[in-house]
Amino acid sequence: MKNIAEMTAILDKIKQYDRIVIFRHKRPDGDAVGSTKGLCGILRLSFPEKEIALINNDFSDFVAFLGEEDGPQPDEYFRNALGIVLDTATTARISNPQYALCRELIKIDHHIPVDNYGDLRWVEEERSSCCEMIAAFYHTFRDELVIDKEAATCIYAGMVTDSGRFRFREVSGDTLRYAAVLLDQGVDLETLYAHLYMKEFSTYKFRAHVYDQMHITENGVAWVLVDRRTQERFGLTFEQASTCVGYMENIKNSLIWLAFIEGEDGEIRVRLRSRFVTVSEVAEHYRGGGHACAAGGTVYNEEEMNALIAEADARLKDYKENNEGWL
Repeated sequence: MKNIAEMTAILDKIKQYDRIVIFRHKRPDGDAVGSTKGLCGILRLSFPEKEIALINNDFSDFVAFLGEEDGPQPDEYFRNALGIVLDTATTARISNPQYALCRELIKIDHHIPVDNYGDLRWVEEERSSCCEMIAAFYHTFRDELVIDKEAATCIYAGMVTDSGRFRFREVSGDTLRYAAVLLDQGVDLETLYAHLYMKEFSTYKFRAHVYDQMHITENGVAWVLVDRRTQERFGLTFEQASTCVGYMENIKNSLIWLAFIEGEDGEIRVRLRSRFVTVSEVAEHYRGGGHACAAGGTVYNEEEMNALIAEADARLKDYKENNEGWL
């Protein structure tokens, strides 16, 4: 297995510390929550003599059913601790700034490397999720590590959501093999999928609104703006509003789709998704980044929003003119 050296070094470092604090990114998704809660559960089961904490400054309503995290701690709590940051490409996106107080820091991530922070780093951008990496970590050291149904459920939830239910290009045979390892722990799929995919009636009204308001550029970029007024009208959190990017993914000939979500602070977060076409480079031009076909960025006004749409449209035009087999 590749990266065995990085995984071994991380396990050895974990063994050296009595206190370990786990962090993730702001505005967490299923992968960020699932990987951190899953790793936290594995370490607590495997090293009951150690103090393992999961401390962040914001949470996710979407996967709140996976359970609570630990409460805040004073700065002194972190000074002699080992910090582990999961699913976070840059330090600017780490939810809890107290990560910087830890004696040493480990980065475990599957995004395109932007910020090479951490004393130890294990980054595999070709993985479908950070949860897949945690499943691989457990499986590699299964003679030393312990997992249970709760931890396996958290990790599986992140794998499912970040891989588009195992549909995205990063999904491999290993992805499914590690998923099987988790299922063997007794994950209740029926209940899990009910939590993940059953929606309130108002969500379907919002979906209809998105279809009514979305636009498609000359070359097939689908996009929609969800401003604060719309979020208030449908009673949506920022996180719930952001899911609308997925509503546009199956429009024929539209290989790039964009959701612009206005935040309370006035900035507009952008969700970029694509099929076949790389959009991460577009995101990087607008204060963001991510995966080749799933990225995020930020714009501050209508002019920047229009410029991003135009750049995505030009990229899609070039792709269609120079490639075949894109349906």
